[in-house]
Amino acid sequence: MNKRNYQKELDGIIDQITKDKIRPGLLLHVCCAPCSSYVQEYLSGYFDITLLFYNPNMDTAEEYAHRGNELKRLVREAGYPSEAVICEYDPESFEEIAKGFEDEPEGGARCRKCYELRLRMAAQYAARHSFDYFTTTLSISPYKNADWINEIGEGLAEEYGVRHLPSDFKKKNGYKRSIELSKEYGLYRQDYCGCAISKEYRDKMKE
Repeated sequence: MNKRNYQKELDGIIDQITKDKIRPGLLLHVCCAPCSSYVQEYLSGYFDITLLFYNPNMDTAEEYAHRGNELKRLVREAGYPSEAVICEYDPESFEEIAKGFEDEPEGGARCRKCYELRLRMAAQYAARHSFDYFTTTLSISPYKNADWINEIGEGLAEEYGVRHLPSDFKKKNGYKRSIELSKEYGLYRQDYCGCAISKEYRDKMKE
């Protein structure tokens, strides 16, 4: 079975909307400002983007607020034509889906459930507000499983009746560009995904 090339699929969609001279509305779930930096730079030339910051996996309200504020600052200082919607901090939702998966390794079944939790909110919001597409910045990370992210997105697209935009944003040096933009704007770039379990894993790796 040939591995899908999500970047090539995205290129095809961009080519078509460029030919059609249209700018579809895109609901972009954002995990943090650094990961969104390249994605906004890349896609804002083709889509009308609204950013959705929904990450109930964050370990504290302070961390959640800090990352959300950094996203708003990036949009303001970079001049991206995007609107940022910051959802209320909802740690109970993550705790519920993570229950029983606390001992899973980083990148395992717990993480997949977390991807789905966040993407489901994006799909619901996109459908409710009549967006043409939804997707997430998560695939820019070399530590995130792009196959899982796209599989989940496509399943939710069928469930909610809104198109999922395929992505593997680490391609075309996307991850490298996000690091450059983070330095340019002095963005807070966390060294753990967000949940207390990932922070504990980070601390063990430092020992």
